Amino acid sequence: MSVELLAAQDAEMFTTSLSSEEQRELARKLTTVLSQYRHFSDSYIIEFFTEDLWHTLPSTWQPVLQDLSYPQIADLLLDAAHGDRRYPTVWPLSLLAFRATAHALAFSRGCRRERGRVAGSVKPKEFQENQSQSSLLGHIFRKHVKPKKQHEILKLGRLVKKLCDQTDCNRVVDVGSGQGHLTRFLSFGLGLSVTAIEADPTLLAMASKFDRQLLWALEKEKQKKDFESPSQHQLKESEEQSSAESCCPCIKPVCQEGNHTKENSLRGYPDFVLTGLHACGDLSATLLRHFVSCPHVRGITSVACCYMKITTEENPTPPGLVEPPTPLTLGHESVPSEFGYPMSSWVRGLSEHQLSYKAREGACHAVEDYIRRLREESELLRIHCYRAMLENFIRDTRPDLRRAGIQTIKKAHLLPFTEYARMGLARVGLPPELPLDPERVESMLRQQGRVVVYFSLALLLAPVVETLVLLDRIIYLQENGVDSQLVALFDPNFSPRNFVLMALKPCEQGGQSPR
Repeated sequence: MSVELLAAQDAEMFTTSLSSEEQRELARKLTTVLSQYRHFSDSYIIEFFTEDLWHTLPSTWQPVLQDLSYPQIADLLLDAAHGDRRYPTVWPLSLLAFRATAHALAFSRGCRRERGRVAGSVKPKEFQENQSQSSLLGHIFRKHVKPKKQHEILKLGRLVKKLCDQTDCNRVVDVGSGQGHLTRFLSFGLGLSVTAIEADPTLLAMASKFDRQLLWALEKEKQKKDFESPSQHQLKESEEQSSAESCCPCIKPVCQEGNHTKENSLRGYPDFVLTGLHACGDLSATLLRHFVSCPHVRGITSVACCYMKITTEENPTPPGLVEPPTPLTLGHESVPSEFGYPMSSWVRGLSEHQLSYKAREGACHAVEDYIRRLREESELLRIHCYRAMLENFIRDTRPDLRRAGIQTIKKAHLLPFTEYARMGLARVGLPPELPLDPERVESMLRQQGRVVVYFSLALLLAPVVETLVLLDRIIYLQENGVDSQLVALFDPNFSPRNFVLMALKPCEQGGQSPR
């Protein structure tokens, strides 16, 4: 059974399948379009006033966009599925082409079954009876788990189980396992043998605590119903001295004396399926490289997030790190450090493939959530305008202070701007009582609609950027002889990073070790 057929078995999934030629042609189109509209994806909305972003728009666009209502912005610009487009004025062809191209090039994010939900409902149908508890997940797997995560572990867990069934492999390695919610469901809910790898000691401690609670609950259940737990749950910390070597030495280096070959050093280890639920930044790329390089990894499901933390040639060090990433270690072989984007030779060879930090950060935004805010005309929409106004006043006093980080101000959208500014100025070390020209404040507040329009134009490109990042990974796998499938597995209204990249190695590439 092919990976495409496996995905098609689930009616809730939307699958995207392209030939290798179509993949490459789409990548070329994506890089060309993103290069042409780079001024949108690379712009910072907090600089709307300081950089006069509105007047960087084509002069023919400005009059038709400036008077749009918030629901019109949602319907006419952002919602690709909206069919009833009634334009208040005649739009220039260049604007229509921009919108149509962005929608046409991006992978569809919709889930078939979830499209039929009740109007106005945000959560999937499994939460209709109880807004905080999935009706499809057992109660022991819902404890300490937020609804979004319940939705994700249920759907991804079932997909991982299908991969295991198809490969006749019941072992799974869950990398970046966090508090272990997916691990517990795979192990105790679906009967798989799971090794969890997590680098954060705090998350690891919480996972161990929740494991003990689940085992206690299962023991009580056993006493009542003579219940027997289906498998043992292994939890391992991903540090230099602690690894998943018991599952496969490809995960961490194996130190052995003598001149053993790589094949000999790997002999006797069991095959397994690799999974990562919202593996941050370069971790998703690293897992794909392990999948390709290690003969014992039979299949993979990869859900990416935090694209802005991906390393690139232009930004080789992710935010928060002083040194570039260390080389990967696969068995005995040390592989030179490689960037998280691009992974494929094809995309790397395209002259306009570069994606800035801002473009990748924008690709993490929740388009569906913003559409909902626009249609509800939410007061939250004024936050972008507030922050852009504050940036203007900050630079009046400190021209060298650009894009200063301001921690979230609680319920800022409910505050008058003067109060918001007082709190924001204090957080960047400026006098809270800095005088603000009332006429200037009022003039900028009147431009809130323009701020929202410009942000929406940039947001229109967010799915296009995400498509390029994920397509690059699909092409990378194809270059290494592995077909893959991209599945919109989660409800995008509920889980914005809803794509799962899954792949199975051909039988001749898999390991021959016992289960």
